[in-house]
This record gives sequence, structure tokens and C-alpha cells, in this order.
Amino acid sequence: MVKMADVARRARVSVTTVSHVLNETRFVAPGTRQAVLTAVRETGYVPNTVARSLVMSKTDTIGLALSSISNPYFGELAHHLQAEAERHGYSILIADTHDDPERELKVARDLHERRVDGIILATSPDPGPTLEYLQLRKVPVVLVDRLIGAGLDEVGTENIEATSHLVEHLASRGHTRIAMVSGLAGLATTVERVAGYRLGLERAKLPYDDALLRGGSSHAEPARGATAQLLQMPDPPTALIVANNKMTIGAMRALRDAGLSVPADVALVAFDDFDWADLFEPRLTTIAQPHQELAAKAVELITSRIDDPDQPARSIRLDPVLVHRNSCGC
Repeated sequence: MVKMADVARRARVSVTTVSHVLNETRFVAPGTRQAVLTAVRETGYVPNTVARSLVMSKTDTIGLALSSISNPYFGELAHHLQAEAERHGYSILIADTHDDPERELKVARDLHERRVDGIILATSPDPGPTLEYLQLRKVPVVLVDRLIGAGLDEVGTENIEATSHLVEHLASRGHTRIAMVSGLAGLATTVERVAGYRLGLERAKLPYDDALLRGGSSHAEPARGATAQLLQMPDPPTALIVANNKMTIGAMRALRDAGLSVPADVALVAFDDFDWADLFEPRLTTIAQPHQELAAKAVELITSRIDDPDQPARSIRLDPVLVHRNSCGC
């Protein structure tokens, strides 16, 4: 195994000089620097990146803790985050919290123990212990997707007006029984999208009915059950808003199980666009979140926070886009 001392002997310099060249910790004359790099190439020496990170107190890695990587939305977001991080010279370590506060805390500890330079986090319904752990250890953190106003850097999509717009659009089509399948209770996005649902009803001058709001726990099968319950009501809804794309799959299965047609029997719109939403018949009307811009802003925030830990916290809201197809009945 080639050691740094072997490189030093071949370049006829000290081990300390080799270390300064490889770690860029001190100026080395161009001729000497070139001799060291040539010796590295000729000996096949591979620097110990772990040891280097201990010296530099920096690993050039960012931890990414997301709630459900199997969710197409988070999978797409993770893809763009990794690409953006690499563009900034960072590697990504990805972990799935499964929206479980205890697992979220364990993930945060694991990432911290692996000496990541910062963490991008999509919070669970109860992120308090995780955020306390990270803040006590002064780990740079950026919240993504779920914004909770905890005095941390955060970037996410605007949810309230976007969901209200879905309700108003359905109301403009003549629907007065508009139901919603909401996400996991306690998530910031769930709270905001439910608030948008209620705001849209108010703007459309439609009464709010508790029975028309059912929780789908952000997953397909609970959403399937919630949709089935809505369809079994004595006066069932004629339009349905689903609050994320994983639940949309469950809602569509429930509609199929009931032998109902979209949009002839029930109009359907959803939060989160996905690649195959345009392939269904009817094609799905959705709210599309700006994955690439979210990722770019999140990485910009975390790298800036790593470089300057004492700067004021920033909160960024990005506007989503209504992708108007024909599942809404248009």
C-alpha cells in the first residue's frame, strides 16, 4: 500500500509538504507542487479522505433526510438535490425518516456522526427533538418542503393559495360537494393544504363540511380507504382533491373499485405532478411543484450556511404551477 512517505521520497520533499499540497493548507512553490502531484500520479497514491476531513474539519458531504423516498415527489427532489450538491462540490448521504419522529432523530444522529457538513431535512410531524439535537451541536440545517418557521433556513412551495385555487376551479365547474383527502396529520404541508381547501370553499361561498375532509396519511392505501368512505356517503362528493401524488394512486384505485368514471362521475385533481400524470385517461389536472428550483435554493442555502453559520435565517416560498388537463372535467 502506497503511503504519503513514499510520495515524499519520490518527490524529494518532506511528508509535511506533501500534506500541504494535497490538503491545500499552505502555499507551496509551483515547481515543488508539480513534483508532488507527479509523484502522486506515478506511485498511485490515494489520499485518505477520512483523515483529510479530520484535519480540515470538513467532509464536503451533505446529509439529506427525507420522509419517503418511494414517494415520486421526494424521489424527484432527491435526484435534483444530489445533482445540485455535486455542482457545488459536495456529495450527498441520503436517509429515509419514514415520517417517524424517533427514526428522524436517529437519522440526524447517524448523519452527524458521519461528520456531514450540513443537513437538508424534510421534517416529520414532530421534529422538535431532532431540531434540538442539531441546534445544540451547531449542525447547519435547511428545511425543505415542510416549512415550520423555527428560525432556520427553509425553502418550500406555497401551499395555501395553490390548494384554494384547485377548490375555486372545481367550484367554477359547478361542483358544490368538493371533498379532500389530506396528508399525514401534523405535517406542515398537510396543515397548509387543508387551510387552502377551507379558504377555497370560503371564496367559492360553499359551506365547510367535516365529513368531506378525510385523512389519507400521505400513502396510497389509507387514501384508498378514505376515498371509499367518501364515496359511500349518502350524498357523496362530485369532486375530489387529493393532497399528494402517492395518495392520488390510492384514490384512483378506490374510484375504480366503485366503478366510477373520472371526470364523468367524479372530478379529480391533485397536488404534485408526476411524469405519468399525462398518460392516464383522463389526463390528471395537478399542481406541479418546482423540484429543480427547490433543490437549487436548498443547496444554495445549506452551502451558504456552512460557510457563514452566523448569518440571519432565510425563508423562501416558491410558486407552484397548475397543470390544467382534463380530469377536472374541462
